[in-house]
Order: sequence, then structure tokens, then C-alpha cells
Amino acid sequence: MEIDSAARVFGALGQERRLAVLRLLIARGPNGLSAGELADQVGMPASTTSFHLSALERAGLVVATRQRQQIIYALRVNALRELIAFLTEACCGGHPELCGDIAQLWPAALEERISMTPAFNVLFLCTRNSARSIIAEAILNRFAGERFHAYSAGSDPADAPIPEVLEKLRAVGHDVSGLHSKSWHLFTGPDAPVLDFVIGLCDTFNGQACPDFGDKAVTASWSLPDPAMFTGSTAERAALLNELYGGLYRRITIFANLPFDKLDRMAVRARLDEIGEGPVGALMRAQEK
Repeated sequence: MEIDSAARVFGALGQERRLAVLRLLIARGPNGLSAGELADQVGMPASTTSFHLSALERAGLVVATRQRQQIIYALRVNALRELIAFLTEACCGGHPELCGDIAQLWPAALEERISMTPAFNVLFLCTRNSARSIIAEAILNRFAGERFHAYSAGSDPADAPIPEVLEKLRAVGHDVSGLHSKSWHLFTGPDAPVLDFVIGLCDTFNGQACPDFGDKAVTASWSLPDPAMFTGSTAERAALLNELYGGLYRRITIFANLPFDKLDRMAVRARLDEIGEGPVGALMRAQEK
């Protein structure tokens, strides 16, 4: 292990909760744990746990594999062996065998099995992160969580998601315990997950603007009206919210089933734009009038 690699590993471990996650994975061994199980055991929201897992994965300490409907995270034992070797290779003048039992801390190198495809990281953006992006995050994680890690954020986040939105998600079977409003700035720092897709849901037809992530990820804009602006009776607002959920579900289902292994970056962008040009947004805007 080179010194820059070792420094990167130590940097990834320089956070209390992240270290707790790694210790759980060490205890679990090669079988690993799902992100949900780790979140429960560490007592963190699922999104926070995913942040820490992404940092550990970038440092080469854990590996994510797909097993049926779950992403399982497991310790890379060889990475820890390399770290121990780096720390002890100069022990006793280059003779670590003279330094007690330290050279026996780890068994012989294991053949690592990395046969599954890691999930794509997808960030859904809107203005308040209280409805559209929250719904999109919930849908993608529930129905395609074996291949995607979905996140959401806002350019001007609310204090909390709209209660009607959370009630709608509960009613159709979503776990809403980990859903909360947050700023897009959380996804620009060094510990943020590496984003593969950024999809803006801001209502550009009514002047809402989403942050620009530039060329860092495949971006798209699916302009949708803001449920916070819905007016009318309770029944009318519920109907609009149902339409929003259904529209996002249809778009996300199409997105999740794209043949990513056969499309280049520009082709994926084009397909995302096509998905965003569907009739859902126009229908909802007509209902608002």
C-alpha cells in the first residue's frame, strides 16, 4: 500500500459513526449487512448511513454487491491486511516478526469475490425537498433499490416534508422513517456519494430553478408542479398528489429499466429527456388551472 492510499483510508475512518459501521462489518465477516440493517444497528437514518458507506467504499474498505433484492456491504479483509502491513512493515528495522504477535493479526490473503454490480447513485432535486424529490427517492429505493441508491435534496429546503406527502407514501406501503428535507450542498462535499445521475424536478415552467451540477453526473430535468402550490378542496389536492405519485412512478420505472450497459452517456441523457417530456406534467398543470 502506498502512503497516499493509506492516508485516504485513515481519512475515511476519521469519523466516529463511520468507524462504528466498519466495526459492525468486521464483526459480520464476509456475509456482510444491508444498508438498512446497518442503519438500524448504528441508529442512523438510512441516508446518513449511505453517506458513510459510500466513503468507506471509495476508500476501498468495503464492497457492495447485489444479492436478490438487496445491496449487501461487506468488509474487504485484504484492504485491512494491506493497512496493517503498511503500518508494521518498518517494525523492528524491517523485521515485523520480531514485534511480538503483530504480524499474526491477520490470516493469509483471501481471494475476494466481487461479482455483483454496485448500484448507481441517483439524486433527485427540487426547490423545497418536501414533496416531489421525496416521493421520487422513496419510489426508486423501494422498487429498484437493488440497482440504485436514491437520494433527494432541495435548493431551499423546507424544515420537513409536507405531511400529506408522507401520508400518501405510507398509504401505498413506503417506509418514510428515513425521509427528511435537506440541502443539495450535502451532496457537494468530499464525503458525499459519487453521483451517477442528477434529476431535477423543479417546476421550470413557473420559474423554479434547480442547482446545476455541471458535468459531474448525467443530468436531466423532469419539470413538475410543486404540491405546496396545490389549491382547492382536500379531495382535489389529494387527486393532484395521486397524479404526481403516479407520474413519478411511471417515469422512474422507465428510467430504472433502461439498458445502461448498452447506452453511452449522451444516449442516456437523451433517454432521460424523453422520459421527462411525457404527458404527466402537462396534464397536472392543466388540472391546476
